[in-house]
Amino acid sequence: MKTTLFDLRLLAPVFILLTIGLGYFVEQSDFNLIIGQYLLFFVLFIYVYRQLHTEKTLWFFIGLSILLRLILVFSFPNLSDDIYRFIWDGQLINNSINPFNELPTHYLKKGNEIPGLTQSLFDELNSPNYFTIYPPICQAIFSIATFLTGNNLLGNAIVMKLFLFLFEIGSIFLSIQILQKFQLPKKRVLLYALNPLPIIEICGNLHFEGAMIFFLLLSIYLMQQNKWNLSAIAFSGAILSKLLPLMFLPFLFRNLGFKKSVQYYLIVFVIIILSFLPFLNSQLISNFGNSLDLYFQKFEFNASIYYLLRWLGFQIKGFNMIQVIGPMTALIVLVTIAIKSLTEKDISIHRIVTNMLFAICLYLFTATIVHPWYVCLPLVLCLFTRFRFPILWSCLAMLTYMNYSYPVYTENLWVVALEYGLVYGLLGYECFSSSRAQPN
Repeated sequence: MKTTLFDLRLLAPVFILLTIGLGYFVEQSDFNLIIGQYLLFFVLFIYVYRQLHTEKTLWFFIGLSILLRLILVFSFPNLSDDIYRFIWDGQLINNSINPFNELPTHYLKKGNEIPGLTQSLFDELNSPNYFTIYPPICQAIFSIATFLTGNNLLGNAIVMKLFLFLFEIGSIFLSIQILQKFQLPKKRVLLYALNPLPIIEICGNLHFEGAMIFFLLLSIYLMQQNKWNLSAIAFSGAILSKLLPLMFLPFLFRNLGFKKSVQYYLIVFVIIILSFLPFLNSQLISNFGNSLDLYFQKFEFNASIYYLLRWLGFQIKGFNMIQVIGPMTALIVLVTIAIKSLTEKDISIHRIVTNMLFAICLYLFTATIVHPWYVCLPLVLCLFTRFRFPILWSCLAMLTYMNYSYPVYTENLWVVALEYGLVYGLLGYECFSSSRAQPN
C-alpha cells in the first residue's frame, strides 16, 4: 500500500526539528547528539525517498529541502572551524593584501598588524602555520562577507552561507534538468537534496563544495545542450571553487576530439589564469604549492587505503612513510585517469559523468584525509549513474565526528574500518552484480 502525500507531510516538522538541532544545538564534541539526530534524519530521508510516488510529493520535499538549507543559513558553523580562515583571508583582501603571500603569524608581529586580524581570531585557526589554499571564487566570497559585516563573526557566516544557499538551490534544479535529459527518474534529485550530509555540511558547516558542485553541474548541463564554450566557462568556475575538478578534464578529450578539446581546455585555463592574476606574484606558486604538498604529506584523517599502506610502511621501514605514500597515491590516481580517458570506448556525456564519479572516489579512497563533506561530490554524481554506494558513504562518514568526543582528539580506527568495509562491500556488489538495470 502506497503512503499518501498527507502521511509523508507529517514528517516535515521532524526534518525541521532535526535540522535545527544539528545546526544550532550541538558542538563538535557532542558525538552522541550529532550521530543520534543524523541517523534519524538519514533513516527518514531514505523512507521518504522509497515511499515517494507522486509529482506533488516530490515537489513538496524539494521545497522542504530548500527550507532546511535556509534554516541553517542563520546558524554559526559549530561543527567546523574553517570559517576563521575564511574571515582571515577576507580581511586581508579588504586591506589590499594578497592572502597567499604570508603565513597568519606574520600579521601578529609588531608593525604588521591588520584591522580585524586579532589574536583571538588567530587562536581559532586550524592551520595557522600553512598558507591559504582557497581559490579565487572562495576568496571573493570571503572578501564580500567581511566587507559587508566587518568583524561580526555571525554576520560573516550568514553572508557566506547565503552564497552557498543560492548555489545549492541552483544545484538542485540543475540536477533535475540533467536527470530529465538522461531520461532518469526525476525523484533521484532527493538523494542529494534531502540527504542530510550536504544540508548539514554545506549550508550548516559552511563548506565550499557547494560552489564547486553548482558550477560542475552547470557545466554538465551545458554539455548536454552542446554549448561547449559556456560549459568550459562553468567548468572553470568549479575549479576556481575547489581544485579537484581538474582531474575530470581528460575525460572530455575523446568526446570532443583534438581540436574542440584544445579550445575547451584553453577557455578553462585562460579563465583560471585571469582569475588568479590579481594574486599572481613570485610567492603564489611557491606558497600555494607548499601547502598542497603538506596536505598530501602531513595531514591524516579518515583514510582507507592510505592507512593500510601506512601500516605496511611501519612493518617494512619502522616509521610513517606519508611523505612517500601521499604523493605516490596521487600519482597513481592521475595515471589511472589518463589511461581511462585514452582507452574509454563509450564517449557519451553520461559515461563522462560516470567516469567523474569513479575518478573522485579513487582519489578519496587513496587520499590521506577524507572529511565527511568531501563525500558531497561523489554523492551528487551518483544520481546520474546506477551506483548507490556514495549514499551509504554519506551516512557512515559522519561517524568520524566520534574523533572529537574524546578528551584528547583520537581517531577511532574501528570506526574507519566499519565505514570503508561497508562502503567497499556495496561498491563491490554494485560493480559485479549481474543486474545492469538502473535503480530508481
